[in-house]
Amino acid sequence: MTSAATPPSVVGVIGGGRMGAGIAQSFAAAGSRVVVVERDGATAADALERIATGLRRAGGAPESAVPGTVTAVSTVAELPPDAELVVEAVPENAVLKAELLAAAEGVVTDTCVLATNTSSLSVTELSTALTRPGRFLGMHFFNPVPVSGLVELVLAPGTTSTTLAAAIGWTRVLGKEEVVVQDSPGFASSRLGLALGLEAIRMVEEGVADPEAIDTAMRLGYRHPMGPLRLTDVVGLDVRLAIAEHLHATLGERFAPPRLLREKVARGELGRKTGQGFYRWQ
Repeated sequence: MTSAATPPSVVGVIGGGRMGAGIAQSFAAAGSRVVVVERDGATAADALERIATGLRRAGGAPESAVPGTVTAVSTVAELPPDAELVVEAVPENAVLKAELLAAAEGVVTDTCVLATNTSSLSVTELSTALTRPGRFLGMHFFNPVPVSGLVELVLAPGTTSTTLAAAIGWTRVLGKEEVVVQDSPGFASSRLGLALGLEAIRMVEEGVADPEAIDTAMRLGYRHPMGPLRLTDVVGLDVRLAIAEHLHATLGERFAPPRLLREKVARGELGRKTGQGFYRWQ
């Protein structure tokens, strides 16, 4: 593990979607060598292009330098054994995440920190897939990762103080601020953010106001940088629905998904990524 003043020299990122690419971009910009795991050549190429574009727009490494800073492999077995940090950033499927984390543990050294970017699943349950759960925690990054200032560090009961200290140091190297929370359904951020988003959806469903009016009220009245419905579009309605279903099962009726959310997801209106959610996107 590196000191708090330096980034990890080698970082593995499992998953090269929007979140994984953002995490990879952030560590690459900080000076880490990053290896992204994607399932095939086409998705790996897409991930590398997203990272290259992000670095170029952010004024980081020039696009021509990205292949030397960020590379892609197709299996977890190809992760570099000398990685100091491996972050799992695949979709919210507990079985898939546990399998990938266990596979990564079999590749890296005993000092490597393993982290999950889950926004709602139990970090404690995921830790049971590992033989050394003390070096595991949640590193919940926020979208878009390169410009978001927050990382929510989620502790399982066995997470060691050394692991937490390393994660705090790396968070700060990225120019972000950490909040440390204990493992609980939805943690702090997803739980509160989802409660606001679901109530906003219910207000649209009940005809209280249209999405733009609700979002404007929260931006101007409460100084939120983005209203809850536009944020839902950015996150993805399908992602919000999956988190709501999980919290509904674990925390009760107050997180029951609104009918309107289910209908939009069923129609494929998933937000920005499909061009239509509560707003129309170019």
